[in-house]
Amino acid sequence: MRQRKYVQKSKQPSLAQLRAFAAVAEHLHFRDAAAAIGMSQPALSGAVSALEDALGVQLLERTTRKVLLSPAGERLASRAKAVLDAVAELMEEAEAAQAPFTGMLRLGVIPTVAPYLLPTVLHLVHQRYPRLDLQVHEEQTSSLLDGLAAGRLDLLLLAVPLGVPGITELPLFDEDFVLVTPEGHELGGRSGIPREALAELRLLLLDEGHCLRDQALDVCREAGRTDAPVTTTAAGLATLVQLVAGGLGVTLLPRTAVAVEAGRNERLRTGSFAAPAPTRRIALAMRSGAARQGEFEELAAALREAMSTLPVRMLGPEG
Repeated sequence: MRQRKYVQKSKQPSLAQLRAFAAVAEHLHFRDAAAAIGMSQPALSGAVSALEDALGVQLLERTTRKVLLSPAGERLASRAKAVLDAVAELMEEAEAAQAPFTGMLRLGVIPTVAPYLLPTVLHLVHQRYPRLDLQVHEEQTSSLLDGLAAGRLDLLLLAVPLGVPGITELPLFDEDFVLVTPEGHELGGRSGIPREALAELRLLLLDEGHCLRDQALDVCREAGRTDAPVTTTAAGLATLVQLVAGGLGVTLLPRTAVAVEAGRNERLRTGSFAAPAPTRRIALAMRSGAARQGEFEELAAALREAMSTLPVRMLGPEG
């Protein structure tokens, strides 16, 4: 393959020079070309001459009656047009980037949030931000944080606090945990259940890596329990409640998941805890100082409004 040799020029062609040459190449007439780009004829001629000097080649053959492209001009005319088209696309992309809620937004969501909040998120984006290209990635918290730090993801929807430097949290709401039991369990359907009751229950948990597992263990420790509840675990909440329905134990569900996972199963009962009930906080998380911070803050405010009908306690921007 023949290698190209590049000659270093003391002068670089300007966009104005390329624009002038492209106009002449298209119209093959100085007056028509000058009118097409809003430039005086002497300025146009000077720009083309300056481009020839910068490139070191003759682009045009000028006669008293017409203008012709030289062989070099024939070859370089398409190049000049490609450069101008690329610059125009660059300017269009920059203009689009200045407009909020346009382009791609890569949203990471944890599995214990995605099935219950994504319908609200997707409806909001479709109705209010139709030019936003939303891409959703469901992953566990550690993977989401790695993706955010690496720039693979732009924004996260997950349980907080994270306690990670360089991450800013935009709180959305707090929600209570409810106790899910099999039918016939003594605590099934009760209200005002003391947390201490968890110390004696056979509690089923999600697999390791799920933040909901860690939160459930924290609740158990607060209830005075020091041992790991059971060895039976599940990869998702849907499996977890089926284990409960089968009589293998009880579990904790965030209230936003109850209707989907337990509401239509006649073999399950739900009970509420005495105040203050164990809770989790859901928030958006972004890189601190993100270029789209204002946009993400506006999205958080819109989500608080859209989620106000959920069985949760909405929060302000400061939590």
